[in-house]
Amino acid sequence: MVVVPLTKPEKSTGEAPGALESCSVNWVTMTAAATLAAGGALMVCGRPRAGLVAAATGMALTVLDQQEIVVAWWKALPNYLAEIQEVLGRVQDTIDDVSAQHERLHRALTQ
Repeated sequence: MVVVPLTKPEKSTGEAPGALESCSVNWVTMTAAATLAAGGALMVCGRPRAGLVAAATGMALTVLDQQEIVVAWWKALPNYLAEIQEVLGRVQDTIDDVSAQHERLHRALTQ
């Protein structure tokens, strides 16, 4: 008769050691998402003030959680504003040209 010693395995979860440490939940992100969703639901349900407060709270939590992204967006904002101002200037020039052509055509047709 053969005797086989039965030993308990250290971890029989099937996961690599250290995997549990990397699966930590980011509670700030979860809270921010839930607060933003609650704010949207409140606005849809006809409670705009409460929805706005909840959405503002969720946005503040998101800004706190994603500071690097907010800083990057803040630094890129002047470039975007300059591009938008340039596009609006071109649109204004086009509208002025169309208006001038309209006036010339109107004068030519009324004479």
